[in-house]
Amino acid sequence: MTSSSTQAPVAIVGGGLAGLTAASYLRRHGIAVRLFEAGPRIAGLAQSFQDADGFTYDFGAHFITNRLAAALSIGALCRDVHLYGESVLLGARVRNYPFGLLSNPRLVASAAAKRLQFWNRKPAQSAAQWFADKYGPALAAEVANPLAEAWSGLPATELSPAAADSIPGSIAETLMLKAMGRFTHRAVAIGYSREVPPSPNVWHVYPEGGLGLLCQHLASELADVIELESPVEAIEVENNRAISVQVRGQRHPAAAVVSTAPCHILAKLVRGSDSLQYLSQFRYRPMVFVNLRMEGRGLCPDVVLWTPEKRFPFFRLTETPLCMPWLAPAGKTLLTVDIGCQVGDPTWTMPDEQLGEFCIEQLKPIVPDARQRYLGCRVLRTPVAYPVFARAYESDRQRFAAGQEIHGLYSVGRNAEFSHIFMEDVYWRTLKKMRRLRQSLALAQDAETPIEPTREAACT
Repeated sequence: MTSSSTQAPVAIVGGGLAGLTAASYLRRHGIAVRLFEAGPRIAGLAQSFQDADGFTYDFGAHFITNRLAAALSIGALCRDVHLYGESVLLGARVRNYPFGLLSNPRLVASAAAKRLQFWNRKPAQSAAQWFADKYGPALAAEVANPLAEAWSGLPATELSPAAADSIPGSIAETLMLKAMGRFTHRAVAIGYSREVPPSPNVWHVYPEGGLGLLCQHLASELADVIELESPVEAIEVENNRAISVQVRGQRHPAAAVVSTAPCHILAKLVRGSDSLQYLSQFRYRPMVFVNLRMEGRGLCPDVVLWTPEKRFPFFRLTETPLCMPWLAPAGKTLLTVDIGCQVGDPTWTMPDEQLGEFCIEQLKPIVPDARQRYLGCRVLRTPVAYPVFARAYESDRQRFAAGQEIHGLYSVGRNAEFSHIFMEDVYWRTLKKMRRLRQSLALAQDAETPIEPTREAACT
């Protein structure tokens, strides 16, 4: 075990789930840590907000699994989610995802015709080509491409095929997991982790009091090493090794640095090396989440409703109280409207109530009496909702994903790794990297420890 008394602490940049997971793991293994959080509180995007009327809001619709809850020792503080489903609105018809789409003869014929051209298939160069090869040109054009474009802000022809990495596995596996979910009356997790295998015994849960419980539980053991309102201004590198961080003008030596900063920000933080400057071109999709408080419940046909048609300014609606009724008062519901935008554009700058009124107007084809049901809204904005896998820098993305370029500098978390991962994989991937960091520190410690001479050698 590495002794914390013989090395500078590991500096951790950011107090979200990834940063706190890293700090907790390292400290449990005897490694000194110091966590710097720029904001006034921990949790980052992994937090919930509750208003005086009893509505609970997240940054989008978040789910965790019982497996993650058990790993964090909060399983007893979570409620099971018994229902989850996704549908797609095409024209006036709602089709369940994925099997409802497979019942459309036109979409199926398009996919079958494409599969028959296997002898003429070349590796996909874009997300648009990947979708067409996988699902057929019709479904790609009507569903997959428009959703990818609304989510990313780029045409599907300009997105890397890797943009499809987050799509769940095989149809057979999905069918089996859904069947087990119906049998167990639990929302079995499908496509939520690539680090650990899916299982009928892994289902969605939600923490009592909101998502912030995950970070609060981890932080409860770290109170003496967390420094709030302490933005890291620089990560100092010497001889291609991270050696310190600068916070509020002061230099803090570090045995290593664990960063949760988004890649384009990390590129600006590093001083003493230009090896990560290529990260400055990486882009993230800003999002506005409009949480509409409504009278009634069951206003959406499914928990998640995808809206790929361009007549809608949003690409996803989520009615979380359908699967987690405690997130809204009895007899009321919450519709979360996801709108992609750019920082500073009309959507981003629109006042909250005006944005709510705009969404209500656009909802009429789905909820005809939305105006009569509307009770107001709560708007959440984030400039770094999702990494955008642009073809323009795909080779650089793969370079970054391949490994560590500055010794002693580790990026963890979705935005820091520039990866399409959910909260469970944030946890498992962070642990994996911290095990490597622990081994690296142990090797460095051994290399610096003088070897005491043997008795025979001392006598010669």
